[in-house]
Amino acid sequence: MKNWKKFLVMSMACTTLFGVTATTHAAYKLNDEVANPPAALQMATQIGALSYENSKMKSAANKDAIVVLSFGTTFKETREKTIEATVKAIQAAHPNTKVVTAFTSHIVIKHITEDEGKCDYKTPEETLNQLKAEGYTRIAMVPLALIPGMEYKYDVALFHEYKTQFKKMTLAVPLMYWQGQEDQPDDVADVMGALELPNYKKGTAILLMAHGTPDPSNAYYSVMQAKLKAMKRTDVHIYTVEGWPSLDDWIGKLKMHKVENVTLIPLMMVAGDHATNDMAGDEDDSHKKILEKAGFKVETQLKGLGENKKIRDIYVEHANEAWDMLVK
Repeated sequence: MKNWKKFLVMSMACTTLFGVTATTHAAYKLNDEVANPPAALQMATQIGALSYENSKMKSAANKDAIVVLSFGTTFKETREKTIEATVKAIQAAHPNTKVVTAFTSHIVIKHITEDEGKCDYKTPEETLNQLKAEGYTRIAMVPLALIPGMEYKYDVALFHEYKTQFKKMTLAVPLMYWQGQEDQPDDVADVMGALELPNYKKGTAILLMAHGTPDPSNAYYSVMQAKLKAMKRTDVHIYTVEGWPSLDDWIGKLKMHKVENVTLIPLMMVAGDHATNDMAGDEDDSHKKILEKAGFKVETQLKGLGENKKIRDIYVEHANEAWDMLVK
């Protein structure tokens, strides 16, 4: 690690890749002693919010749009309270700019169309192609992903696929990206501090249900747990539906600490299928029923992160960062 850091210094990074100017915000810059760094090494240091300026379209007129990228949900009511509420907050911060929402889940779009008769959401590819056809030249993309996992990697791949088709394109970071390292912001601590958690009560534990991922970014949940511990919320524990730790990893520990009551809360943008069915459902394999069978008294709260104004404000801040990079 020390040898690698000899090649890196903290700064704004501005490199030239394939004849097009690429910029990363609040990221790393290669040390000046690294002569003629290859494109792969330059790209490896592109972290944080991304920006790409196409010098071949320098003379094109500026026509700007913001694209909000979300996985989406088939649950209409929570969609309005979370995703759409966040998009409205971003739109309010940029009242004179076109703001559109794209759903990265093709399956969600399909089910919305079937269940509601129509779907006003398009895929990111369809959205970007349409914006290009309408003459938009500068695009700021804002992910509603929670962590830089597989969903965010899709967003990054979209950025690299489409960046040369526009005069300029930027990509904001997900809700939690920086962890306070190297004098960076601490997104994880900010989000943990913004959670609307019940007050501490002896004999009660709060379990936050996250999604989980096979991607190495699953480690973010351990960072979240560490931040909660630093906040002295040792009664709050994170588990995942499809990652580590699982619900089973906590049951024995809760009994060991003589916990009798458990409150289940989704740590997800929306309180959709996972929250309604996997967490709070009445089926025998729901998390609520599993905990009740284990002897706990269980309460559930069906409220997505997008219903929390403080969380929406963080997304707006990230959108503003991508916007500022776009228009500077």
